[in-house]
Amino acid sequence: MDHAPLSAWPWENLGSYKYLLYGPFLARLIYSMIWEKTQNPSWCLHILLLCALRGLVHQLWYSYCNMLFITRNRWILRQGINFKQIDREWHWDNFIILQAFVAGMVLLSFPFLTNLPLWNTKGIICCMVLHMGISEPLYYWFHRLLHTQYFFSHYHSLHHASIVTQPFTAGLATFLEHLMMGVIIGIPTVGTWLFGYGSISLIYGYILVFDFLRCMGHSNVEIIPHALFQIFPFLKYFLYTPTYHCLHHTEMNTNFCLFMPLYDSIWKTINTKSWDLHKRTSSGTCKNERIADFVFLAHLVDVMATSHSPFFFRSLSSLKYSFKLFLLPMWPFLFVLMNFSWVVYKTFVAASYNLRGRLHQTWMVPRYGFQYFLPFAREGINKVIEEAILEADRMGVKVISLAALNKNESLNGGGTLYVNKHPNLRVRVVHGNTLTAAVILKEIPQNATQVFLTGATSKLGRAISLYLCRKKIFVLMLTQSSERFESIQREAPIDCQQFLVQVTKYQAAQYCKTWIIGKWCTPSEQSWAPPGTHFHQFVVPPILGFRRDCTYGKLAAMRLPEDVEGLGYCEYTMERGVLHACHAGGVVHLLQGWTHHEVGAIDVDQIDVAWTAALSHGFKPV
Repeated sequence: MDHAPLSAWPWENLGSYKYLLYGPFLARLIYSMIWEKTQNPSWCLHILLLCALRGLVHQLWYSYCNMLFITRNRWILRQGINFKQIDREWHWDNFIILQAFVAGMVLLSFPFLTNLPLWNTKGIICCMVLHMGISEPLYYWFHRLLHTQYFFSHYHSLHHASIVTQPFTAGLATFLEHLMMGVIIGIPTVGTWLFGYGSISLIYGYILVFDFLRCMGHSNVEIIPHALFQIFPFLKYFLYTPTYHCLHHTEMNTNFCLFMPLYDSIWKTINTKSWDLHKRTSSGTCKNERIADFVFLAHLVDVMATSHSPFFFRSLSSLKYSFKLFLLPMWPFLFVLMNFSWVVYKTFVAASYNLRGRLHQTWMVPRYGFQYFLPFAREGINKVIEEAILEADRMGVKVISLAALNKNESLNGGGTLYVNKHPNLRVRVVHGNTLTAAVILKEIPQNATQVFLTGATSKLGRAISLYLCRKKIFVLMLTQSSERFESIQREAPIDCQQFLVQVTKYQAAQYCKTWIIGKWCTPSEQSWAPPGTHFHQFVVPPILGFRRDCTYGKLAAMRLPEDVEGLGYCEYTMERGVLHACHAGGVVHLLQGWTHHEVGAIDVDQIDVAWTAALSHGFKPV
């Protein structure tokens, strides 16, 4: 799209500082509250409140559309939203700022418009007449104009760049388009004022309903039952559906109306597929649902991390998680949600993406990290995980990969509990830690002769120790249990056993610059590392970097192949397009077509096999 006149937003260079443009309204509101003697609320208050409510309408619609556990059966297009579209729609709310300034200028020019009653029944009728008789046909022909060659290439192509629409797509348009949209909205509201029937409730109601219907049309989720049109056939000409507008984004020479297909019918631009496709999509049966080939069974982390869920805030979930101070006011709501999760005994679909024609989903166990360490909660958590595996098996899922605490050794033996209990499972249960071990091991410098390992007798610690000792690298294994150490040492080839050394204190590693952290490490314990040490780690959560003279690695992860589709969320603290290694390990298991379960102890001989397979399928080390 070229930079034609009025295509760019005047404040597009401000970035997120654009919200300072609300400052004059806030200043005027504060001035009127402190120094002016008036019984009526300042018009600035109404503008600011209405802007906030408009943003809330869009956010609530977005949250609903991305609650896949509710809406995925009614999706119209199933490609998903990628990061490119998210970034393109990042400043979707520019139009709210624009229309706030337009409203401010109108009210400053015509002060009498600020003296409106709360309610006027005649105003509703007048507003509907003006909308149906003027705004609807005016928008229709303006929209047709936008689809002519010049206006489409210079203005409207930006909006149509989003094939799979979302509520925020409704706000994605050029400055010129939203100037005209302001006229479309202004005709019923200002016109009703001029006729003497204006009211405060009318302004709020019309604008919020207008935004509601715009979000609905761009939701990509069909919510209007086809039976409604069978009972009231005429209604389909007075209310469009998400399916109706979705067809406009896929077949652009049809379905131009704002909200009323009546005008498409009058001027012969209705897409002939509209009603049949709506009937199929609105059925909401499982026939519309595509079965996932791969499931990553994740879990919640902590109260604040809940805000990173894909159906909360797209601006947060599309970036790696980090604590945000402005989210603190949400803590009480998120805390209530955490307590509510105690009564939920079923996993839910949280996110999805596509890779080489296969659907990958993330299912969420409704349990938080700390709950996995409560003795009385373990049986219930195991039951939820087991039911998720059995559900995946019934559905025909090929691979289900267990995340972090869902494969805890003390909880279920790294997944062996479920495989032993259900020997006839068709779904492959995978912990993915073979690839996790490979990622950690490939990060260790080739010239290393000695490493220090904490969490040495854990599943990953054992595999790393046995692998490194075969490479003739001394492994200082921090453990208080001689029995566990000797058990691992006996697994090593006889000529390699000498390279496994038990240590019981951090002081033993004061000359070793390669630390592999598999157990939480305090600042005082980190202090024994010599300057220049690099901390590799597989402990969850990762240790905090206290040493400025040392470097800290991230959790083992791999970057997805470039042909991934529909990925628009970050996996917790990972960068865009990066998965935890255990997640990637499950994907590789699917792509390789392996038929074995990967549970329990890690097969050291398979570490290099998993690494080679991951690279062959386009995965890249981070």
